[in-house]
Amino acid sequence: MSKDPKLFSRRGFIQKSGLVAAGIPLMPMVNSLPLALSNNGNLKVHLFSKHLQFLNYFDMSEAAADMGFDGLDLTVRPYGHVQPDQVIEKLPKAVEAMLNMGLQPDLLTTNILDAERDTDVTLLQTASQLGFKHYRMGWFKYEEEKPIPLQLKEFTDQFSKLEKFNARLGLKGSYQNHAGKYVGAPIWDTYQIIKDFTSRHIGSQYDIRHAVVEGGSSWELGLKLIKNYINTIAIKDFKWGQVNGVWKPINTPLGEGMVDFKRYFTLLKKYDIQVPVSLHLEYDLGGAEHGMSKISIDRKEIFKQMKKDLTYLKMTWEQAG
Repeated sequence: MSKDPKLFSRRGFIQKSGLVAAGIPLMPMVNSLPLALSNNGNLKVHLFSKHLQFLNYFDMSEAAADMGFDGLDLTVRPYGHVQPDQVIEKLPKAVEAMLNMGLQPDLLTTNILDAERDTDVTLLQTASQLGFKHYRMGWFKYEEEKPIPLQLKEFTDQFSKLEKFNARLGLKGSYQNHAGKYVGAPIWDTYQIIKDFTSRHIGSQYDIRHAVVEGGSSWELGLKLIKNYINTIAIKDFKWGQVNGVWKPINTPLGEGMVDFKRYFTLLKKYDIQVPVSLHLEYDLGGAEHGMSKISIDRKEIFKQMKKDLTYLKMTWEQAG
């Protein structure tokens, strides 16, 4: 794909990045665009960049654009595409590569849990200046010896501080519901934490795969409860299976597992949930599913599967009522 000369120049980009490094405020470098739907009403999908960590910024962006993705959900965390302590230098370069391929910098995935550490403050400030609007937070786990209601109060206080910091930067943080003993796994606890917040600067990243793992046939109730607080959604699929005699969730390509995507998308439309979508591929892709920098299969096979899942996602979205 050719470089669009209408996008900002590398020299201008570096100059602006230098201002960020110097702590001088900048206006966001991209316009605030509708993030969830394209002009023709089709779903806009961002590829989780974890699955392209065997590529550099340019090749990652080129591959995502060639496959038909609208953007990237960029990993800015340890072992991600950008290391948190290198955001001033590296994040502008990643954004430049994305923009040159027509991909808007909208989503980040981080390990941020608060705005107390200097590294996290710098990360969010830099991301805001570069035009990002959304980031996924890290995960909390419950402490065994402490009552859950008390912990929910503590998490609410922590989220509230981060919400205020996000508001100053024009960012929206999203907390993913992850299956297991994580805070947010049953959905209702995330609702308890964020239900009284007056803005959307902290909300939910609703993950249908994890919601079905934990909720079974009751996932629709959790979605109904949290629907007004969803900032982003993550898409993936799974089925139950035995691994060494133990029943476990096994990740699958979209449409080959237990998630009823047609019903899910019908409800998203009913509830008018129009938020950025991050596509995840957690099944066997030669190491790409785990974010490995070296893969064991031909990258063309990985791209083929990514394109297949993207096609299924968009087709099912169109078919949903």
